[in-house]
Amino acid sequence: MSTAGTPLDNTLHNDEDASRPADMNAQSVSRIEGGTPASTPSAPPRQRPGEHGKSQRLFDKIEAFISRLSVRDNFWHRVCSLIWLPYAFFSGIRMKQMDELSFTAVLPFIRFNRNWYRAMAGGALLANSEIAGGMYVFGICGGDYTVVCKNLQYTFLRPCFGPAVYKIKPRENLKALVASKAEFNITLELEISQQVLGGGQKDRRVGRCEATFHVTPKVHHKMKALRGKTKP
Repeated sequence: MSTAGTPLDNTLHNDEDASRPADMNAQSVSRIEGGTPASTPSAPPRQRPGEHGKSQRLFDKIEAFISRLSVRDNFWHRVCSLIWLPYAFFSGIRMKQMDELSFTAVLPFIRFNRNWYRAMAGGALLANSEIAGGMYVFGICGGDYTVVCKNLQYTFLRPCFGPAVYKIKPRENLKALVASKAEFNITLELEISQQVLGGGQKDRRVGRCEATFHVTPKVHHKMKALRGKTKP
């Protein structure tokens, strides 16, 4: 009696397996192989419209505020230099405005700027020429511009055994170039002298420098970035 019911039972089981949906069979296989059902990957969270624009505008406001703060006076200039330009902070260079058109920068005669035979290091005189020129251009252009040094030529005339004074003179009309609101190059002539303290003697010229800076409105950088995003 038991042998007669075996073919019928097998037929019923086969019909049940065939009637099962394919996804249930796949799920059962995944349970057997891995122990847990296979998980489908979830879609990445979408960024809300306008969030990127708000964060970018906030970043631009913070950057503009720090740029204006860095040229307000020597105190805030040194604070910003400690974070973004540590060499200028430790060298101790300071900017002074003599009149409406002429500026001078003074590099103190401290251990950080001296070499082993107690003279002002040539590297310090050279590097601070770029810093002095950049400070001059950035102080007139303001925080809405980026200033990059393109070319720097320094001529050493004699050793410097005291504070160095940088007298800066632009070849072009810098204020007129800024008023054009376009990209431009500005060339500066720097005369470097050793400051003589007391004795009624004149400052001794120790070097001269010619520096060219490229100035770009920050709006131009944003427009270039937008054009790059819209390209296919």
